[in-house]
Amino acid sequence: MPSVDIAKNDPGWESAGKALAAELLDALTPPALQVEHIGSTSIPGMDAKPIFDLQVSVPDLDAAEEALAEALHALGFARTAYFHDHVPAGSAGPPDLWRKRLWMRRGHAGPDVNLHLRAAGGAGERFALLFRDWFRAHPAAVPAYAAFKRSLAEAVTDGAAYTEMKNPVVDLVVATAEDWAARTGWKVT
Repeated sequence: MPSVDIAKNDPGWESAGKALAAELLDALTPPALQVEHIGSTSIPGMDAKPIFDLQVSVPDLDAAEEALAEALHALGFARTAYFHDHVPAGSAGPPDLWRKRLWMRRGHAGPDVNLHLRAAGGAGERFALLFRDWFRAHPAAVPAYAAFKRSLAEAVTDGAAYTEMKNPVVDLVVATAEDWAARTGWKVT
């Protein structure tokens, strides 16, 4: 059995992700400015790890994490040691543009969640939304990416290796998505 579980797409993921985002926005405002369902479970038709990725956009990352710690613990989230996103190949600027805080919820009454706290207007916030929105606008690309993820999950021995080996392909997708964003006027809303 693969060490990374890629589940067949569940059409209910989209509505469940929206409900989770609304619940978290209510619980974390302020300082949360918005909560978005991101990652593969947010893309119609995409097979994915059955873990919801949600992004909380905040005005100040350090202040927000401190302010939200008690509420996140009460919601079943645990702080992790992840303080930076993957920096895409060819990205300009200092690595601090890619700072984040990752909180995880596992074995809770609700679904498993990776909660990414990112600065509003930051590179990581934009990257996650662009990745999601490009796939939503290009459903013909979904089966190929899902097949890649399944093959990769069968070939690796752990989740960290899966993520590291997936990153260059994600970078290729986002490079294409950047061109699409420039042509269409896509922006973070």
